[in-house]
Amino acid sequence: MTAPHTFQDAPPLPARPPRNLRAELVIAAALVAGSALLGVLMGALWHWLAPRVPLYADTSAVYLKDPEGEQAVGADGTFALIGLGIGLLAGAAAYWTTRARQGGITVAVGLTAGGLLGGYVAVKLGAALGPGSDVVALARSVPTGQTFYGPLKLTAQGVLVAWPIAALAVLVGLTALFTPRPAPAPAHEETPPQDGPDTP
Repeated sequence: MTAPHTFQDAPPLPARPPRNLRAELVIAAALVAGSALLGVLMGALWHWLAPRVPLYADTSAVYLKDPEGEQAVGADGTFALIGLGIGLLAGAAAYWTTRARQGGITVAVGLTAGGLLGGYVAVKLGAALGPGSDVVALARSVPTGQTFYGPLKLTAQGVLVAWPIAALAVLVGLTALFTPRPAPAPAHEETPPQDGPDTP
């Protein structure tokens, strides 16, 4: 008689360690706080690099010195480029500092919220470092007809998402490239028949 065929059970996959809610909140808070600090750096860079809108005034009104100029668009583009660069750095730093914990939704949420907060801080700081928002007062502070520069501001609010989009893209890309995937379960192996006393 031939012994019945038996199948070996596949070894169970190692259980993923349970998440600690408090630790996850700490990670998210650290990402948001770090992004706020980066927002200070971004605001200073934006103030330094962004083109300014030249103005002049007579006794009745304030005018654009260069009506065909693209300084306002250039300021928005400069903000977007700086945001993309900082977002790339923030996403990479977040991945490498949390990869041992396998990231998770907490890192993505922290990067998104932090990027939006950092952009807001950058807008406020960049504007505060430049001329005041009262254009009439600025015009009165210079001689009539002399060129002066308007306040630094965003005209396209959509550029605020450049930072979080770049950060999330880097996080997803690095996760896909470097995070190890669980090994596939081995196929069931058939146990060869064992010789019995009745085997011819």
